[in-house]
Amino acid sequence: MYPPELVAPMKEDLTSVGFEQLTTSEAVDNVLKTEDGTVLVVVNSVCGCAAGNARPGVKAAINNEKVPSKLTTVFAGVDREATDQARKYMLPYPPSSPSIALFKQGRLVHFIERHQIEGVSADMIAENLSAAFDEYC
Repeated sequence: MYPPELVAPMKEDLTSVGFEQLTTSEAVDNVLKTEDGTVLVVVNSVCGCAAGNARPGVKAAINNEKVPSKLTTVFAGVDREATDQARKYMLPYPPSSPSIALFKQGRLVHFIERHQIEGVSADMIAENLSAAFDEYC
């Protein structure tokens, strides 16, 4: 478990642009079981690829013309209960942080794993997500 003061700026990096921080399994269920539209779930992390690639890529992607109706995030290694619950919805993909999942009407329709984030530019992640948003949102 990471100290709250360490991860606060990393959480704020997404919440400051409209992402809802999910911290309990109930919060995850409430969003993914009840949302009729599209939901983006970012599994945030303290690693360098989250800071340099994932978060900047996600933030760029939400400037796309079409975007998910709900933007959410869980933080791996911090909000363990919420992260574990979100990962159940992301099966059959193995746990991965950071990772980015797009759901439509509660069904996983697009997923970016850590190995697709490491060594990839934020622009490439934004392009990947924008294409998914155009298709599903």
